[in-house]
Amino acid sequence: MMEPKEFGLNDVVEMKKQHPCGTNRWKIIRMGMDIRIKCEGCGHSVMIPRREFSRKMKKVLVKHEE
Repeated sequence: MMEPKEFGLNDVVEMKKQHPCGTNRWKIIRMGMDIRIKCEGCGHSVMIPRREFSRKMKKVLVKHEE
């Protein structure tokens, strides 16, 4: 059984596909119906629907401490 993927604001996550710039570290900078993530390598940010994000995310690399 797979545990639910827990992610929160300011967490650094790894996506299944890496960014064209060569990095696969993304920081969650906005959460809502859509999730905005920012590439840690080049600073490019993308907005993706939450469902799509959950599907494309591989794992949380750095958990943001409250």
